[in-house]
Amino acid sequence: MWTIHRSRAERLKYDEEAMAEIKELRCVIGGCRYARDEVTYTCPQHGELGTLDILYDYSALGASLDRDALLASRQANCWRYKALLPIAGESPVPPLDVGWTPLYAAPRVARSLGLDRAWIKDDGANPTGSLKDRASALVLARALELGITTVSTASTGNAAAALAGLGAAVPEIDIVIFVPHSAPEAKVAQLLVYGATVLLVEGSYDDAFDLCMAYCAAEGWYSRNTGVNPFTTEGKKTAALEIAEQLRWQVPDVLAVSVGDGSIISGLHKGFSDLLRLGWIEKLPRLIGVQAAGSAVLARAWQGGLDAKAISRAPASTVADSISSELPRDRAKALRAARDSDGAFVTVSDADILAAIPQLAQLSGVFAEPAAAATFAGARQAVASGLMDKEESLCLLITGNGLKDVPRARQAVSGGIRVAPTVEAVRSALNRASAHG
Repeated sequence: MWTIHRSRAERLKYDEEAMAEIKELRCVIGGCRYARDEVTYTCPQHGELGTLDILYDYSALGASLDRDALLASRQANCWRYKALLPIAGESPVPPLDVGWTPLYAAPRVARSLGLDRAWIKDDGANPTGSLKDRASALVLARALELGITTVSTASTGNAAAALAGLGAAVPEIDIVIFVPHSAPEAKVAQLLVYGATVLLVEGSYDDAFDLCMAYCAAEGWYSRNTGVNPFTTEGKKTAALEIAEQLRWQVPDVLAVSVGDGSIISGLHKGFSDLLRLGWIEKLPRLIGVQAAGSAVLARAWQGGLDAKAISRAPASTVADSISSELPRDRAKALRAARDSDGAFVTVSDADILAAIPQLAQLSGVFAEPAAAATFAGARQAVASGLMDKEESLCLLITGNGLKDVPRARQAVSGGIRVAPTVEAVRSALNRASAHG
């Protein structure tokens, strides 16, 4: 990672030059069009299902931007793409470095899947340990732009931690979090350490989501809620921009990502689609969404050829709390992402998710939380079921660090070897282990 040492004057000059003008906000359901500040969340005509795309004048952007100039940029965070984001150049942004996470070649992962080439994009390296930092960075930047003083979200943990952590570095804004009372203790501890106001909702994630939206509307707070706020998609799309740039604009054939609410796969699709419109890449990667078998309404809809309007709320239960959703809020965009890219959805069991945690770690050195490890299990399923050709290249997007949920990781591995404090005891124990190994 590069360290940036620039004067304030240089930073301001860079920010003033880097800005993207929003052409319109367009409803994914009905194609309804709105000006930049005409709506805040979803399409007024199509309700919550009508999530919005933020679209730009791509001809003007293509004429004014040089993709190869980005390769020389020393800005090692998501704001290196500010010219492709809906934040005015002069507006302040959260100070923590979000994005520009490592992309690792993963030959042993590729061999284990029977593929020639694979990469791992490790978004667990973000400041609070997950990809959700990207969305929170954009939403907080937008709040600063608008002069908003309270931002809230509902989350099973990662989005909440991202908002709380990045918000702690922005003293002008208060953070209020709605979390289901069943969220992992480590994730709740993060929120409290960052100083956010935490409300433990006696209900599911979806109950917390609905309560957060209702209270934000009543109090005039700004909601960061996944899918509903179109700026979250713009934040998450920066992962796609980075993957393309880090591979010198030769995108992988397939990108696999875990899916709960649907906003990450939607953000990836938006990022790659923006690059395709600009002529910076030649194709969309095929996007494969991985869902836990106990929370798989999108996978069932894709398999059944259903559209987003036909999806109804269903019970969800999985060890991968970050992708547990009874009613995916960005379901229309998520289904579009898979279908438009000639991708697919697959489901994996909780047992396969837990097994994937040590498997991935031992093959790559990347420790993933259950929801992120599901991506590896899903890639194996995609290859086995013929959804991927062995000649295709693959990128696994790891959305969260394994330290987010150590108890689940502990379930997937056996205990250590207890020894007396002598050399002979160690030698004897290692010999026994070797004999049984």
